[in-house]
Formats: sequence, structure tokens, C-alpha cells
Amino acid sequence: MEYNVSLKNEYKTRIIESLTKEFGYKNVMQVPKLQKITINIGLGAASSDKKLMEVGLSELTTITGQKAVACLSTKDVSNFKLRKKMPIGAKVTLRDEKMYEFLERLVRVALPRIRDFKGINSKLDGKGNYTLGITEQIIFPEINLESISKILGMNITFVTSAKTDEEGFALLKEFGLPFKK
Repeated sequence: MEYNVSLKNEYKTRIIESLTKEFGYKNVMQVPKLQKITINIGLGAASSDKKLMEVGLSELTTITGQKAVACLSTKDVSNFKLRKKMPIGAKVTLRDEKMYEFLERLVRVALPRIRDFKGINSKLDGKGNYTLGITEQIIFPEINLESISKILGMNITFVTSAKTDEEGFALLKEFGLPFKK
């Protein structure tokens, strides 16, 4: 089944026009675009509990619709009982169709499910990219609440082609990310 991503169409029709008007771009290629979304889960406790790694990978795969990859440690840290090349996290990089589909589900379904939600912080990284920290994976409707063994948090990074924070903020706001006032 081919999924028609309405955010991608909205970007092509409405958002490009809106940003061109706001920033006075001369060419369509100057308009910033969303390049990729990366989702990371830190599973430091997986060094002692191997099952937690499998759970983290499967939940991230379920949420994103794309196979998650394990992140391995690069060096030994005796204080954390950590050896080199032990799995300590999971990550997924989304591009194109899956990226827009995930963004739409995040903005329209997942973020409104957060208790006492008042919006997300509007601090970008200086180059037009934004990282959103989520404390619970249960805000995503794909996760079955009965099968949860541990509450996992995640970082969602939006990588844009914007040159400044102002342009990146305007782009993400147009996509519907609910920033605090």
C-alpha cells in the first residue's frame, strides 16, 4: 500500500511559498528543507540485562516502521561495567517518505498524548537543527501498554538544511511542531 504523505505535499505547496515570502528567497533551492530525522534510545542498563536491548530495538522498529540498529560502545569503562563493543543504545535514521510519515504521527498523535503538554522548547543548535527529548515511549500509539517492561526515553533530532536557527525554527513551526510561546 502506497502511503500518501500529506506533510510532503504540504511542504511542496504551502510551506515553500510561506518561507520564500518570509525570508525573501530568490530561488526555490534556497528554501530550507527537512533532510532527516534520527531517533536514539540510550540503553545503558542493557550491559547487564540483554533482554532490554531486544525490547528497545523492537519498540524503536515498531514506532518508526524501519529497522533499528544497535549502537555499540567504543571503549571500556570499568565504573559502568562496560566493555568495548557492548550494545548500549539503539538508533534509526529516517529520510523521505518514512520521515514525513513519522513527523506527521509525532505532531498529530504522539505529542498531544503527553500529560500536561504545553509545547516543546524552542532552543535550536545554532545551525538550524533541533533535538527533542521524550521521556516515555508510551506516547506512541503503536506501543502495546501491556508488553512494556521498562519506560524508555528517546531523543528525536530534526536535521534541516537551514543556515540559521531562525530559518530552521520557521521551517519546523510550519511543519506543525508545537513550540512554546
